[in-house]
Amino acid sequence: MEIIKEIAFESLEQMQVFAKKLTSFLGAGDVLALDGDLGAGKTEFSRALIHGFGFNEDVPSPTFNLLQIYEPDHHDQKMPIIWHFDLYRLEKPEEAFELGIEEAFDTGLTLIEWPSKLGKHLPSDILAVYIKMTKEQGMRNFILAGGTAWQKRLKNL
Repeated sequence: MEIIKEIAFESLEQMQVFAKKLTSFLGAGDVLALDGDLGAGKTEFSRALIHGFGFNEDVPSPTFNLLQIYEPDHHDQKMPIIWHFDLYRLEKPEEAFELGIEEAFDTGLTLIEWPSKLGKHLPSDILAVYIKMTKEQGMRNFILAGGTAWQKRLKNL
């Protein structure tokens, strides 16, 4: 896995704009693994991504439900089903199967907060998203990393 893009965002709003831009490169079958400390902005990034696909509804954090699913009202190729997982509270990786994570991998765009909780079950062809708060108020370091296919796909991002 290689770094594809590294950005220093001065505000949460800049990260949200970038997330919306990223939607044109994503679709069903893609898995984004969002990593970062509590409060770094994983859910905010996910929210902006989901809204960037045209979903207008409220996008709550899936921390307590573990999963939120967003399905388009009509069959639009640009709006995949989005599975938004927050695995922070999982005790064992296998618990993700009870949530339907295999179906998510097969049918939609999968966003996974706390991907390390999946252990060996995390697919190898993920797009890794690392978000880290900096010492400066509101700033975030943001890194996208992926394999060769992701590097080719995101070269014009």
